[in-house]
Amino acid sequence: MVTDAGGRSVTGVVATFEDGTTTTFSADVVVVACGAVNSAALLLRSATDAHPEGLANSSGVVGRYYMRHNNVAVMAVSVEPNPTRFQKTLAFNDWYLGADDWDYPLGGVQMLGKSDDAMIHAEAPRWAGKLSPDLPFEVIAHHAVDFWLCGEDLPRPENRVTVDKDLRVHLALDEDNNVEGVRRLRHKLDGMLSHLGMQHHRLLDHSLYLHKSMPVGATAHQAGTVRFGTDPASSALDPFCKAHDLDNLYVVDTSFFPSIGAVNPSLTAIANALRVGDHLVERLR
Repeated sequence: MVTDAGGRSVTGVVATFEDGTTTTFSADVVVVACGAVNSAALLLRSATDAHPEGLANSSGVVGRYYMRHNNVAVMAVSVEPNPTRFQKTLAFNDWYLGADDWDYPLGGVQMLGKSDDAMIHAEAPRWAGKLSPDLPFEVIAHHAVDFWLCGEDLPRPENRVTVDKDLRVHLALDEDNNVEGVRRLRHKLDGMLSHLGMQHHRLLDHSLYLHKSMPVGATAHQAGTVRFGTDPASSALDPFCKAHDLDNLYVVDTSFFPSIGAVNPSLTAIANALRVGDHLVERLR
């Protein structure tokens, strides 16, 4: 992005195509929604003399406070076969804010898409079946009930997106970030299995067979790198997601989150985008 001479307004967005040609797009208002990683990267790559640390970054927070949730995918084994194909129909937050033995949030539990034997056979390492010889993968698949555990990770400034001199994106992430809550959440679910018609204490990690590593590009719940707030010294955006430092730049994806909670962020991002959209309609009248 390029700005006027004073650095107060974005005057264009420069796009470079595969053949090396460039085109500049201009508008009265520029709205960025590239995802928490790439929105931060775009602002950092757009540094100017007026904004040497990147656009909207006089506070130094752009790229910082990256969050992505503490997620665990697990599979229980039902006593009875589970023939359903579309099982992501239930969620519960009984321990979202804490538990009798833990005063801090644990997170939420929701159903996950159904595992099947073709998926397990395709992905499982050969040694994995030896871990449970009394339950072949075919049996596990026919009795599988899959759960997604989602816990909150904390907004820490050292968890951040940066851009090097060659404009490559780097992500620094402390993966040991508030993981005790989701560990306890798993223990709570494990203790409920026999009451839910599942085999007691047989909660298997999906990584047992979905063993391939997840790249940075798989961060579906990325959030927090261009946070909003009322104080320009500690936030990049105002409460309407307009950059404190520029008159016509807005950011409306999940990067505006100051914290992430322990629920999927999509509906919050959509609701906020609609809210900011109403604000922009009034501004552009």
